[in-house]
Amino acid sequence: MKIGMIGLGRMGSNMARRLMHGGHAAVVYDRSADAVAALTKEGATGAASLAELVAALPAPRVVCLMIPVAYVDATVDALLPLLSPGDIIIDGGNSHYQDDMARHARLSPRGVHYVDMGTSGGVWGLERGYCLMIGGETPVVQLLDPIFAALAPGASSGIATTSGTETRGYLHCGPCGAGHFVKMVHNGIEYGLMAAYAEGLNILQHANAGKTRAETDAETTPLAHPEHYQFDFDVAAIAEVWRHGSVIQSWLLDLTAAELAKNPSLNGFAGRVSDSGEGRWTLQAANDEGVPAPVLAAALFQRFSSRGADAFATQVLSAMRLGFGGHAEKK
Repeated sequence: MKIGMIGLGRMGSNMARRLMHGGHAAVVYDRSADAVAALTKEGATGAASLAELVAALPAPRVVCLMIPVAYVDATVDALLPLLSPGDIIIDGGNSHYQDDMARHARLSPRGVHYVDMGTSGGVWGLERGYCLMIGGETPVVQLLDPIFAALAPGASSGIATTSGTETRGYLHCGPCGAGHFVKMVHNGIEYGLMAAYAEGLNILQHANAGKTRAETDAETTPLAHPEHYQFDFDVAAIAEVWRHGSVIQSWLLDLTAAELAKNPSLNGFAGRVSDSGEGRWTLQAANDEGVPAPVLAAALFQRFSSRGADAFATQVLSAMRLGFGGHAEKK
């Protein structure tokens, strides 16, 4: 098949490459002419504008957007006058599933199909493939199956629990919006997993707390048994051993162990952790459904704290302690 790829960032460019490696043709566009030129050298057809990209595609045209959420609606609006009934827009970014539903409702009267494709795989997707969570009309999704199959990892060596395309790394989750709903929850879970690893490794990192002489004053809780905390753990080695046969092995742990092996002190990381929205949306859905999600909530709020968003709250705490007990902050 021949597909148009709009957005050639870390993921969009590698997705175009993987499609070409899988025998598909790619027409590519990005605001960066250098990004377009790089893919053109590898066999893609470069386009200098959206109109040029659309003109280079056969009907029914398939256009995949791999762009930041904030630019999706404007890009769809710019594409619409250029497209014809039967053409397909795939949003492979991290749009909110409710926006997908609204776009589908807006495009349907024009005869243009909309597919939301939650995409997981990050910068390793070119090599490993992408896990795809897809929402859209069944005939349209079936038509696009060769594209999804080329992007996905393919069958793994593990034992499959089902027999559908999910065993090869892509799944038609339901109607428009379903793909990004599943990807939204996927990212919420990701926040929780990452936080669990980080907190556990931090406990190991501080397991030598008994070797440090604590200050003795009214403002410091004493360590009752310093002799119980005399361990100088090799945290990098522990992360590595967990990768082999333990019940908490995962790709996230693989990446963590690799970084710790080359940079045990994590120099260069300030600890400011961003969030791109999916964790918040997951909690909004949990709230609407009346479903408890305390782990995912704590993981999201931890990211807020990492960016200093709790500074005023801790100042309030210090002010109250000073007010009721004369407790001055320790310097």
